[in-house]
Amino acid sequence: MEHYGPETYGELNADIYDEWHAALDPAEAVRSLAELIKEGPAGPVLELAVGTGRVTIPLAAEGIDLRGIDASEAMVARMRAKPGGEHIPVTIGDMADVAPDTEEQFAMVFVVFSTFFFLMTQDEQVRCFVNVARRLRPGGRFVLECPMPDVARYDRNQRVAAHEVGLGQVRLTAVRHDPVEQRFEGQHVLITDNGVRLAPAFMRYAWPSELDLMARIAGLERHARWGGWRREPFRGEGNYVTVYEKPATPAP
Repeated sequence: MEHYGPETYGELNADIYDEWHAALDPAEAVRSLAELIKEGPAGPVLELAVGTGRVTIPLAAEGIDLRGIDASEAMVARMRAKPGGEHIPVTIGDMADVAPDTEEQFAMVFVVFSTFFFLMTQDEQVRCFVNVARRLRPGGRFVLECPMPDVARYDRNQRVAAHEVGLGQVRLTAVRHDPVEQRFEGQHVLITDNGVRLAPAFMRYAWPSELDLMARIAGLERHARWGGWRREPFRGEGNYVTVYEKPATPAP
């Protein structure tokens, strides 16, 4: 993990991120986030790790006063090259800092897909929660989409999987699991006639109960947990959505 920082994933994956994640339809996430925004207090909304704008751009098109932060200039450049992306204010920085360039208070902060787990230590994840809570307005919400850790898929704490096999290329993932540090250290491997390309992706996963404890440390309360953006029941598998809320009045 030497030289792997908050910006590494985006800097090394920006040019192929949209292609490799083309099957991910953001429509349900955008619809659900827009509903949650309407339910909460008025004010601007901040997305952590905006990436190439997969959710950012269509949500802003709904008329949301949206801001963003991302550690990767390459990812943000991809977003700004898309229609509508150039109008969204984005800070280049570590998402654990939340909004280092302003003291603005937000009605909602959110992070989608598995991106929260790109914070590589428990301390960084707790720091993110604390900074989010500090920047939320009373009654404001922190919304996270996270994958349920599936450690059973790893044989001897490792796994290799084929995602695409064609006449001209093969795309694989190779992952090692560290159960002590709760980390997945992986590489996307693209093999073509022109050679081999590596795209690293390292994550520090957390269990739902651990996220709840981080929220309590930060002074947030769990409002809801669903099995997806359609607010289906959470059954402990796949990607799930958790909504934390900042109390409207401080605890005595």
